[in-house]
Formats: sequence, structure tokens, C-alpha cells
Amino acid sequence: MASPKIIFYTNPTCPWAHRGYIALKELGLPYEEVVIDLDTPREPWYLEINPRGLVPALSYNGNIIIESGIVARFLADAHPSHLFPPSGPVDNALYRARVDFFVDTFFSKVFSHVFAGVRAASAEEREEAAVALVDNLAKEIEPLLEDGKGPFFDGSEKLTLVEVLTGSFLVRLNSWAKPEYALISTKIPQLLEKVPKTKRWIEATAQHESVTSIYDEDFVATRTKKRFAKA
Repeated sequence: MASPKIIFYTNPTCPWAHRGYIALKELGLPYEEVVIDLDTPREPWYLEINPRGLVPALSYNGNIIIESGIVARFLADAHPSHLFPPSGPVDNALYRARVDFFVDTFFSKVFSHVFAGVRAASAEEREEAAVALVDNLAKEIEPLLEDGKGPFFDGSEKLTLVEVLTGSFLVRLNSWAKPEYALISTKIPQLLEKVPKTKRWIEATAQHESVTSIYDEDFVATRTKKRFAKA
């Protein structure tokens, strides 16, 4: 079967667009990359493609798909693989529901504490955000991860759609806690010892080639620090 014609409208510094890169790399799909400047108003031609002006957007054989989660899920559905099974039979549907629940839990219950650390006005607030982050990982994420199998969701030895949708944020969590950036508490690696399954999951995902391949750690951290300093 001929490969689809894919045009990926993106910016590699955007964590949401980063999801598309991970999916495309895991699926081994060739694509044309069109980088959108996020520091200037969107040009009319791009607003015709995506009236919201956001990245990513995907042209798949001329069909336009927007919003990062929808883009990633579409690719995983259109090209069944280790990332995500077909919707049927019932066991597959149940697995897909668990993927959705895990991702929703991560973003609704956990990751806001990372940005709270970045926005912190004092060292005390930054440390409080770190403790809250790990407490919520212990409560919400640790029970959802397998022990003793592969490091990824459901004990997989390969990336799943969970990591496609969370990986760009996990790699930021992993790098922003480094002393040279200190965007969030540098104590987070130590605090994560309290949640060994989650720590293993974060580290395995943040170091995976599909996640790191377009991630310029220093550039993104420096850019993020400047952006939040202005705010």
C-alpha cells in the first residue's frame, strides 16, 4: 500500500506539536514538515488550513486534522501498531478506555503542579509545588502502572499512545528539574523515589529516541524561562 501524503504543520518547541513527532516517528511514516513561527501573527495561508492558528495541524492525503490529541489518535487509528489497538473486540475497547483515563488523569490531576513550580514566586512555593506533584503522582498515577514488566503503560516494552500523548511533557519535567535550568524544584528526582513505578515510567519515556529526537533541551528550557519571566 502506498504511503499517505502527510504534511505536518508544526513547531518543534511546542509540547503539543511534539506529540505528532512522536507518533510519526513510532509509526515510521514519511512526512513533509512545515514549521510555523509561533512568535509572529499567523499568516493568512495557515489560517486557511487551521483557523485556530495553533500547531499542530496535519494534512493527510489532503484531509486536514487539527488539535494534537486528535492528530496523534488519528495516526494511531489509521496505522494500527504497538501504539494503540483497533477499537474492537471488547478487550481492545476496554484497553483504549484505560488509555483515555490515564491520560486524562495525568493532565487533570498531576501536570498542573509542574507549571505551578515554573510560575512559583518564591523558592518555598516551588518546593510546595514539587511536593504536591509527587503526592498526586503517588495517588493518581502510581496505582495505574504495572510493576515488573516493561516500563511503559500496561507493562509494555514499547511506547503506547499514553507515552505519545504525555512524552513531550515528561521530557520537560525531567529536564526542567536539572540544576542548570531549575525551572522547577531540583529535588524532584529525589522525591520521585517515593513512586518507583512512576519514576521508571518517566525516565524510560523521557529518554526514548522517539521522544528526544526533536527535543532541544537547552533551547526549550531557556525559552520557557524567558517566557515565564516576562509573565
